[in-house]
Amino acid sequence: MTDTSVSGPSDDGAGDAGQDSGLGARERAVLALERRSWPGPGAKERAVREQLGLSATRYYQLLNALLDDPRALRHDPVTVNRLRRVRVEKEQRR
Repeated sequence: MTDTSVSGPSDDGAGDAGQDSGLGARERAVLALERRSWPGPGAKERAVREQLGLSATRYYQLLNALLDDPRALRHDPVTVNRLRRVRVEKEQRR
């Protein structure tokens, strides 16, 4: 019997769909990082580099695209809706 579960930052139980949400491991990991709270400036960017191997710019590009992806909304509606509200508020301030 082979264990096909994904472990690590993306295996947090958010959403009932899990791997069936259609999101890849990287997308699930991005959402998992966004669910966490961070102790101070630079901590999240460091985690992005260490855990995902991405620059902060690329991470935020992927995150922004995920916010418009219905699969991400199905996977983690609380996080996606919160981030969508933050994005709208920032756009309105411009």
